[in-house]
Amino acid sequence: MLILLAVLAAMFGFLFGTDIGVISGALPFLTKEFSFTAQSEGFMTGAVPFGAIFGAILALLTVDRFGRRPVLIFSSLLFAAGSLAAALALGVWSLTAARLIIGMAIGVSALVAPMYLAEIAPARIRGAVVSAFQLMITIGILAAFVVDWAFSYSGSWRYMLGFSLIPACICLAGVLKAPESPRWLVLAGREKEAKHVLKSVQPDITDDKLGKIVDEIESSHPEDPAEESWSKFKDPRLRGLLIFSVAAFFLQQFSGINVILNYAPQILEKAGLSGIANELIATAGIGALNVLVTLISMAVVDKIGRRPLFIFGFAGAFVSLVVISVLFGLDNANLAWLTLVALFAFIFFFAISLGPLPWLYMSELFPLALRGKGMAVASVSNWVCNFLVVFLFPALAASLGESMTFGLFALCCAFGLWFAWSFAPETRGISLEEIDQSIAEQRTGNAIA
Repeated sequence: MLILLAVLAAMFGFLFGTDIGVISGALPFLTKEFSFTAQSEGFMTGAVPFGAIFGAILALLTVDRFGRRPVLIFSSLLFAAGSLAAALALGVWSLTAARLIIGMAIGVSALVAPMYLAEIAPARIRGAVVSAFQLMITIGILAAFVVDWAFSYSGSWRYMLGFSLIPACICLAGVLKAPESPRWLVLAGREKEAKHVLKSVQPDITDDKLGKIVDEIESSHPEDPAEESWSKFKDPRLRGLLIFSVAAFFLQQFSGINVILNYAPQILEKAGLSGIANELIATAGIGALNVLVTLISMAVVDKIGRRPLFIFGFAGAFVSLVVISVLFGLDNANLAWLTLVALFAFIFFFAISLGPLPWLYMSELFPLALRGKGMAVASVSNWVCNFLVVFLFPALAASLGESMTFGLFALCCAFGLWFAWSFAPETRGISLEEIDQSIAEQRTGNAIA
């Protein structure tokens, strides 16, 4: 049951990935059919993260009131509607509107699905289970790249954009049969149902352990509604956790990952790789590496820990981006293969660290009473940064050049290395309730001091 629920929740990551990745292969054909300016191209491409900002806010307003499962059902419906509308788009702005709907669906699911996974998984494997969401994002991106390549010979961009309708329907069918989060059920006063769900995902758990988990969940939720107020983030410890989560997503996005994923064929063309089919094959290779390394990350995140991986990822991403920046500055078509190697190296370091860890941290660090609010703020920051990077890249590349633009991304990763070294916590093998208790004790200690 745990495996089935993890796969189901992570399927929303697959939808996330397909809708982000598919535009890179469709864009060369869209620019031939529709009249794009640099601004309209940037906004159409950035419509997904822009819509996700509002989706994350919507999730914040609904996830604690209605539960995780109903919100995921709504997200499935948005995915299906947006994918169908994109496939039937008649112009730039109808396509942009469709991608805004898809973005709202991603914003909702990207906040709620990791939350659902973190709340249903045992502590000993929570890192791997929550990272399954990031894994499915990478698989979705790879699937989108393969679909783009398959339809590139006919130029059927409508089939490319409509592909996501299939997994959207699968998600809807699955989540209609899925149970609610046991932690939300306890907070809703439905302890019997919560115990049934916990027993189904941990069949070897004893009744005493089951009762202890339910008691810990109940005790972690304050009786005073004021404890769930936004004002609680004025507490230095909670404010620090919020700033850390926001900064982690800022640095993740300003590493330039979504520029590479959204504009990979154009970047490779600028680097000297010729032919749309070759560009899409190389792009698919980037997607395949992304999947493979995310699997490695899932295997080691609960063994090595979060903090060492975070530091390692920023260090490697910095070096890779410096190499990419230098190679673009040399402007030598004979070095296209070296640029591709550097891009692959960047994807390796991103996928093993910068990709999954902000989502994992976001789902772990906030106390249960404030988890929805904290994750929503972190998620909104992710989408704001995502939109800004994707929207501004065409203009930045045109005015500053690719070399300078990737140099700026490298500087962000250099700052990220210092940030991870200085502030990244370690949560490996600790239950969510124990993390909550640790935060509460540190807050109490600070108050006494």
